[in-house]
Amino acid sequence: MAHLDAESLERGLRSLPTAPRGAGRVVRVVQRLPEERRSSPERARLEPGRGLVGDRWSEGLEPDPEAEVTVMRADVAELLTDGGDIALLGDNLFVVLSLDEAHLPAGTRLRVGSARCEVTAKPHTGCAKFAERVGLPALALTASEAGRARNLRGLHVRVLEGGEVAVGDPIVVDASE
Repeated sequence: MAHLDAESLERGLRSLPTAPRGAGRVVRVVQRLPEERRSSPERARLEPGRGLVGDRWSEGLEPDPEAEVTVMRADVAELLTDGGDIALLGDNLFVVLSLDEAHLPAGTRLRVGSARCEVTAKPHTGCAKFAERVGLPALALTASEAGRARNLRGLHVRVLEGGEVAVGDPIVVDASE
């Protein structure tokens, strides 16, 4: 797959619409399966200590409670993959919502479908697989100071209360705290 160069990525990023703050929606659910396979169910369950049920993360020997579920803006994922399959990026939930740290700092609670989650402080950074899939310019963009402040690579959440999440479900900052 051809990768976008830095200039094309910057231009594409500037052309993205402003993402909603406070409330958005889930546009894709992805379970990472063994051998780099992916499943995109219409509906899945989020569980404390397990993350997205059926995802290989929950089957790991030592799952990281700071990284139970990964969330990424769908339009940023589509830009980085240049229209390719965003499921290959390795995130669980693709959303229409501002993930900027200024809007969703660590500790922010979210309603994701019927589940309740919390943004963790663990940074979501690109790895060698991410760079292979989207290219070094995309990795550099997401790892830059501005990219990190906007959480262009996405963020991690832990599940506080289990529930179901489906494509089209709301993802809402939980102001009840």
